[in-house]
Amino acid sequence: MTDQPDAGLPRVVAGDHVGQVDATLVPRFAGPATFARLPRLDEVSAANVVIVGVPFDSGVSYRPGARFGPAHVRASSKLLRPYNPAAGVAPFAQLQVADAGDIAVNPFDITEAIGQVETGAGALSAGGVRLLTFGGDHTIALPLLRVVSRLHGPVAVLHFDAHLDTWDTYFGASYTHGTPFRRASEEGLIDREHSVHVGIRGPLYAAADLADDAVLGFQVISCPEVESIGVTGLVERMHARLGGRPVYVSLDIDVLDPAHAPGTGTPEAGGLSARELLAILRSLSAVTLVGADIVEVAPAYDHAEITGIAAAHAAYELLSAMAADR
Repeated sequence: MTDQPDAGLPRVVAGDHVGQVDATLVPRFAGPATFARLPRLDEVSAANVVIVGVPFDSGVSYRPGARFGPAHVRASSKLLRPYNPAAGVAPFAQLQVADAGDIAVNPFDITEAIGQVETGAGALSAGGVRLLTFGGDHTIALPLLRVVSRLHGPVAVLHFDAHLDTWDTYFGASYTHGTPFRRASEEGLIDREHSVHVGIRGPLYAAADLADDAVLGFQVISCPEVESIGVTGLVERMHARLGGRPVYVSLDIDVLDPAHAPGTGTPEAGGLSARELLAILRSLSAVTLVGADIVEVAPAYDHAEITGIAAAHAAYELLSAMAADR
C-alpha cells in the first residue's frame, strides 16, 4: 500500500505507521534528505522513535569534521529497505520512526552546547519517546545520558569505541569527546554494575587509565580479546554484564577498523569489521533499549560513503532491535 497525506510523495504505509518513500515509485537517489527517506516528525501525529542530529564537533582532540556527520549518515541511508531479513523484523512497520532534523547548538561554547543538546533532546523525549541521535562528536553523549537518566534512572551504558572516553580533562577542559563517561559516572547517570565498553584498543597514556575506568563502573571487552573469544563469546560476555537492565547504546564509529570506517577523527588500527558490529547489534533485540547515539562520523575523511554506510546500517540494526523488544 502507498499513501502520503502531507508532502505529496508516495510512502509505504503499514497499519498506522507511515514509512519510507516508496522506492518502487521514487528512485532511491531522489526524495527527501531524511534518514532512510522516512517522514519528518511534523508529518506524523506521533512517533515511537525519533531520529535527531547534533552537528557539533567542538569537543574533538584530533581531526575535526564530525559536525557534518548527521547529514552524511542520512545521505548514506538511502538504500535501506523496509524489511530486515537477518533480524526478521520490519522496523518501520513495527515502529513509527520519524526524523526531527538537527538540534542547533553553539559551536564556540561547549558548556552552552551541552545545555542546548540536553534541552532539545529532553523536549523530543517527552512521553517516553526513544531517540536515535547522530553526532557530532562524543561530547554529546553526556547531555543525552542526562535526559535518559531522568526518564529511567541510572542506565546500563553499552559503549562501542576504540577509546575509553573516561579521561578526566584535556588541556584543563572537563567537557570534551574524551571525557563524557567520566562526567556521566560522576553525575550518577550510569549503572556502575552493568556498564561495558566494547572494542577498546590501541595505546593508552598509562595502565592507570584502565584502573580508573573500572572505578567509574565499566567493564572492558577489548578488540584483542575478540581474537580468542570471537563474536559469540563477546556477545555472551556483553549480555552477562548488561544483566537485563535498561540499556543506552553509545556507538563511536571508530570502534570499526579504519578499513571499514576511515571517515572518523581518531582512527585506531585493529578494530571490528562492519559485519562483526552488525551481528553484535542484532543481539540487542534481547534487551530493553532506551536510546542510542552514533557519533564521530567525519565525512571529510570518508570515501565512497564507506563510513556513512556503516553508520547507517548500524542505525538500522539499532532500530530493528528496538522494534523487536517493543
